[in-house]
Formats: sequence, C-alpha cells, structure tokens
Amino acid sequence: MQLMTPFPALNLFILKHKLLILLFCAKVLVKVSDCSGFCPSLLKRAFILVSRLAPTCKGRHISKFLPLLRQHYRLFSTATSALPFSSYGLYNQHEEIDFNSLFDSSSTTRLAKRLHALLVVSGKIQSNFISVRLVNLYANLGDIFLSRGMFNQIPQKDIYTWNSMISAYVHTGHFREAIDCFYQLLLVASVRADFYTFPPVLKACQTLMDGKKIHCWVFKLGFQWDVFVAASLIHMYSRFSFVGIAHSLFDKMPFRDMGSWNAMISGLIQNGNAAQVLDVLDEMRLEGIKMDSITVASILPVCAQLGDISTATLIHLYVIKRGLEFELFVSNALINMYSKFGNLGNAQKVFQQMFLRDVVSWNSIIAAYEQNDDPVTAQWFFVKMQLNGLQPDLLTLVSLASIATQSKDYKNSRSVHGFVMRRGWLMEAVVIGNAVMDMYAKLGVIDSAHKVFELITVKDVISWNTLISGYAQNGLASEAIEIYRMMEECKEIKPNQGTWVGILAACAHVGALRQGMRIHGQLIKTNLLLDVFVGTCLIDLYGKCGRLVDAMSLFYQVPQDNSVPWNVIISCHGIHGHGEKALNLFREMQDVGVKPDHVTFISLLSACSHSGLVDEGKWFFNLMHEYGIKPSLKHYGCMVDLLGRAGFLEMAYDFVKDMPLQPDASIWGALLGACRIHGNVELGKLVSDHLFEVDSENVGYYVLLSNIYANVGKWEGVDKVRSLARERGLRKTPGWSSIEVSHRVDVFYTGNQSHPKCEEIYAELRILTAKMKSLGYIPDYSFVLQDVEDDEKEHILTSHSERLAIAFGIISTPPKSPIRIFKNLRVCGDCHNATKFISRITEREIVVRDSKRFHHFKNGICSCGDYW
Repeated sequence: MQLMTPFPALNLFILKHKLLILLFCAKVLVKVSDCSGFCPSLLKRAFILVSRLAPTCKGRHISKFLPLLRQHYRLFSTATSALPFSSYGLYNQHEEIDFNSLFDSSSTTRLAKRLHALLVVSGKIQSNFISVRLVNLYANLGDIFLSRGMFNQIPQKDIYTWNSMISAYVHTGHFREAIDCFYQLLLVASVRADFYTFPPVLKACQTLMDGKKIHCWVFKLGFQWDVFVAASLIHMYSRFSFVGIAHSLFDKMPFRDMGSWNAMISGLIQNGNAAQVLDVLDEMRLEGIKMDSITVASILPVCAQLGDISTATLIHLYVIKRGLEFELFVSNALINMYSKFGNLGNAQKVFQQMFLRDVVSWNSIIAAYEQNDDPVTAQWFFVKMQLNGLQPDLLTLVSLASIATQSKDYKNSRSVHGFVMRRGWLMEAVVIGNAVMDMYAKLGVIDSAHKVFELITVKDVISWNTLISGYAQNGLASEAIEIYRMMEECKEIKPNQGTWVGILAACAHVGALRQGMRIHGQLIKTNLLLDVFVGTCLIDLYGKCGRLVDAMSLFYQVPQDNSVPWNVIISCHGIHGHGEKALNLFREMQDVGVKPDHVTFISLLSACSHSGLVDEGKWFFNLMHEYGIKPSLKHYGCMVDLLGRAGFLEMAYDFVKDMPLQPDASIWGALLGACRIHGNVELGKLVSDHLFEVDSENVGYYVLLSNIYANVGKWEGVDKVRSLARERGLRKTPGWSSIEVSHRVDVFYTGNQSHPKCEEIYAELRILTAKMKSLGYIPDYSFVLQDVEDDEKEHILTSHSERLAIAFGIISTPPKSPIRIFKNLRVCGDCHNATKFISRITEREIVVRDSKRFHHFKNGICSCGDYW
C-alpha cells in the first residue's frame, strides 16, 4: 500500500526515502510513549506511516529494527500475544488486544503512559468509557496532572466523566480542586449533577461554608433524601462538629439504609457522644435493622469507653450468631474491646481463633498486653509476629516504645529509636516521633527526648504536650513552663486538654501561681473550665499554692461523678495539715455514691500521716479490702510513714517485715526519715543497710543517715557516710527556696551572696534575729550538720535559703501582706521555729511549702501544730 499526500513533490520524496521515514517514525513511536507531554495526533500519524510502509520495505535494516520495536512495545509479559505485531508487519487488525488486562497490569505511571499511547494509536481512546478509565488509572497512581490532562482531551464529557474527575481529585487529596471542578460542572448546561456527584464533593469540603453551599445545591437539585447523599451530609456535618444538624437530617430521612445508620453512629463517636451511640443502636434494633460488620466494629470501642461490658458481651454473641467473627476487622475490634476491659484471656482467645491475621491483628494483641502493664507477654507476641514473617509498622513501634518504658529497658529503647531512624519514619509520621519522645521522657532521659522533638519536622500539639509533660514529670517544672512559652509563639498550634493538664501540673510543682492564674483566665474563655481533668488540675494548682479556699470553690464547680476531683481535694487538705477535713470530704464522697479507688486511699493515708491520725489511718488501710483494692507499695509506704512519724518505730519496722510485698526504697526511706525525726541511731543504721541494698544511688538517703549521726554528735559516722557517698560519685541536692514578687520569681540558695539586694537581706535578718532573741528564741544548733563553733553555726542557720527568701519578701512587699515561700527540701526545725517568731514580729501570714507539705505561720503559730 502506498501512502500519498496532496503534494506531488512530497510523494516523490516519500517513495525514494520510505525506509528513512519508516525508521524516523518508528523512533517517534518508541520515544513518544515515555514523554509526559506527547502529542496524540503526531503519535497516530507516525503509527500509520510505520504500519503502511513496513510491509513494502524488504531491506535488512528494517528487518533488524522491527524486533527492537516489537521488544519496546512488549508492555506486559503476560499480554505479549495481544500486541499489535505480526511476523510480517506491525499492526494486524485481526489480533485483539486484551485492554482489561493491560489496565489491571499498569502499576506505574510509565506503564500507564505506554498503555495510553497504545489506546491512542488503536483508536480506542475515542470511547468515553476507556478515556475515563485512564483518568481513574492516573489518579490511582497518584498523578493528578496526567489525570486532568486526559480529562481535558475528552471532547464530549458526560456526568460519569465529571464524577470521575471529581473523585480523582478527592482520591489524591486535592480537595480545593475537587470543589472547583464541581462548580465548573454546574456551568455546563448539557450535563446535570446526579446523586453520585455529591458524596465525593461533600468529602472534599474543608470548611463549613463550603459544606453549606453544597448542601444548598443538594436541595436545589432534589437529592436531599437520596440515601448516599444524605449519609454524606451526615458525615460532613459531623466532621465539623455540628452533630445536632447531622442528627436532624438523619431523623428526617424517609428511608435509611445500613450506610445511613453507620454514618450517624460514626458521627456521634467522632464527636465524643458515646452515650447517644447506644441510643441510636436501640433505635436501630427497634426498626429491625441488623448490625453489619462495620456497625459492630464501630460500637465495640464505645462499649469499652462507657465501661459497658454487658452490651459488649451481647454484641460478641451477636457476632458469633451472625458469623461475623470471621471478618478480620471485627475480630481486631473484639481484641481491642476486651483489652480495654482488662480481659486479656478473652482477647487472646479471639486472636487464637482467627484463621487470618494481618499486621493490625498482631498490633492489637501486642497493644492489649502493653496497655495492661504486661510488657513481657507483649514482647513475646512481637517475637511471634516476626517469626510469622510480618514486618512491624508504625503502630507496632509505638507499642514497642511503651514496652521499653514499662520494662525500664534503656538498651531496648535505643534499638526502637534506631529502627525508626533507619526506616525514616521519624520524618514521615509525627505519631512515632511523639512515641519515641514519650519513651525517653518516661525513662528519665529528657535530653534525648528534647533532641527527638527537634528532629520532628512537623510538630503537632501532642508533640508539645509530650515535651511539656516530660519535663514536668522529671521535676524540671521551670523548663516545662519555658517550653509552654515557646509553644505559645507558634500561632498554628492550639492548646488542648493535654496541654493545660501538663502546664498546670508544672505550675503547681514550682508554685507559679500567677502563671497558673493566667492560664485559668484562658480556660474560662475556651469553656474548658468544667472539663473534669482540667478542672482537677486547677484545684491541684490552687491547693499546692496555698490557696485552699480557691481550691474548694473550684471543686464545687467541676463535675464530681468520679473519684478524680475528690482525690485531689482530699490530698490538698492533707498536705495543709487539715486531716479531719480530709476525712469529712471522704464521707461526703461516700454519701454521693462515688466509689473510692487506690489513689483515694493514698490521699487519705497521707492526710492521716501529716495530722498524726494513727487509728484513723489503720482503719482506712483495712477498709481498702472492703472495696476490693489490694494495697500497693505506695499504701504500705504511707502506713510506715504514719507509724514512724507518730513515734511507733518498732511497730513500723515490724509492719515492714510482715509485708506480703518486697519493700522498695520508698518503704525503707520512710522508716529512715522517721528514725531521723526521733533520733534512733541504731534502728537508722539497720534500716540504712536494707535501703542501700535496694537503692544505693539516691543521695538523699545518705543525707538522712548523715543527719541522724550529726544530730547526736557522732561526727565519725557523719564523715563515713559522706565519704561513702563521694566514693559512689553522689552529690547532695542543694537546697533552694523561691518567692514570687512583682511578677518575678527569685530563687535563693543557702548562703546566697549574689542577689542584688544581698546586703539589705542580711541586714534585715540581723534585725529580726535580735528581735526574736528578745522574745525567747534560742538557735537549735542540732540542725547544723558541720562540726564548727557556735558563732559559725548561728551564721549557717541564718543563711538558710528559706530565711533569705522570707527576708527578701519582707523588704520587697507592703507591711502585713502575706508571704509565700516554696522550698525544694524539707524545712529545717530551727527555721520552722524562727518563722513562727517572724510571723509574730511582722504581723504577717507566711506560707511555706516544702517537699512534703504546707506550713501556714500566723501570730507565732504554725498550722502543722509542730507535727511534721
């Protein structure tokens, strides 16, 4: 067959040089399919030239080139027989191409382009159906530019074409473009949107205003009661937290299918309305609608959240009856549900009965044991997961980070961090960065936690919360407050409940009352004041800053239907020495029907210890068994402190020996502290031997033993203990006291000489000391732990950090105004006595919070009644 054109000269050139033209056109076919911006008309003309000229070319050059061309167009190994080649030419109309298999096999953009070229030259591209398949193929491969380009080349676009393009934008996350495409559709008079148009468009709405505009078009076109469109509207309004509007739409639907019910349930769950979910479930049952696997997987977490084990068990029976337990995600939901109830036996049974397990299944069972404080079994399941050939994903590593934290396994924590870094996940997913940061913070390696924080490229509010809480939990409250200030400078980060809980705890720890009050004002503006956890932290803040009246006022404002606020207010009264008031609050708690938990009894036993209520403390310890609470080491520690502080040292020692649990450092430390108070050197030495066996790295215990020897003048024992501490590389924590004056916090260390008002402070102390001695004050040199002369001992006592802070407060504040001091260690006995005299001389209320409790000094009397 000859190829002729309207131009004679060109025809003559083609006849003479058809081999050269053939080679050129074949190269065009080879190259053009790899280009992102090829011209379909050029490609088609080149293919026509090749297919027509090739049979007439008998030369050896073309015979060599044809196999090369054939090899280039062998797009898919499974479809070679369907390619448009024959033994004598390039194209044979009698050979059919299996385009369906080619579409299914196009797993990369490169292959999709080659398929596109083949569709163009074969003429199949003229079919709207084929063209739309290409639009969807490019979108599924993530190339929205090529998808839109193919869409633009379709001459006659029907509604199916428009819907496909809108869905392609939504699929690739180009939501604004999806909305714009919808509005372009509305401008086409010959095409009308249908009920398939609106679900993806509603999903693309990124603002409520967009959603409302689309809702208006739904009404205008009459699709408001189509089940697919209505379900999408419910999803949209729920996403923007307008669950009331969503529920109203749901109630007005004339017909509701399974998708509508699931949409309403999902919307309620998304907005935290767990109780209403069960109401919808009851309504669904009354209308005779059977739950499907999606409903079950959505409802089970709600049952766990509400603590409704009965409903959860009934749903499990329904699952078995309907044969839904073979659904993979239903079984995964059952594992998660039982783990939330702490029923690990049933969770493991569900896991073992699964015929097919995916990574989610393994993650669920690992997390079940990890979240129920069984890191050993969780680690064992992780090993089994690897033996089954499954690779861990992000959520697996989140659980492994928690396992390392619970096991106190620093070496394993480094392995987790290394695995995350090798996979590059720290830069990709903020959730794993937050988990690694939390792991280091809870292991006490806060510097590593901060380094991970800096490596996270896109930080979310949880990243900031984790670092703030990490510093606060490691006793670095000032650093936590500084991180919060940095967070405030990031305008795109909005504080949430976790932020307020973390920063309020930090403010309470250092007594930053003004900072806490400023946060209180922000909470009032954001309507979070009545949140039980945030409100409880505010109660704790005011209680620990000495504002017990304000703490009580807040307590009566927050919900009191669980034990959390009760525990805090009882604890606040305990540390202020108001033991009887704490016991009365417990009785109120019982009267309103709130069940106490293990924290409640820790607060009660601590309150009894601070107030010397020995009999009441014993009664509460025995009462725990009636509530089914097994005493922990913390409860035993409170009892030892209660008995020891009251002077029953032998009884306390016998109590420790009879404990069913192995005593830890806190138990022996409480008993050693009691030995220091009552000067029992022999028992103190015996207790210290046990103490150093379980914790030889805490310098505070060496200081306690040294003080016991110093109090009775055994300086050889003092030197021996101090030498032992030095040999082990331990240094005493320096004592400091802080005071807030004129929005500024000043910190004083013992013997401080660097303060700008140093001379005025020491001058004021000399005046106060003279006035105190005239009223009968006698320095107690037993609290000086150095073997020096009496004059030097008096100077040391006068230079204690709490006295420096009090003197600074006196010269810096108006007469007779209250002074609030915060001390990191226990206040010494001589300073306690001196502060009583100072409160009487200056006619001020002086509030001192040490590491254990509050002391309110007024008119020469302390609220502790000298029992501390």
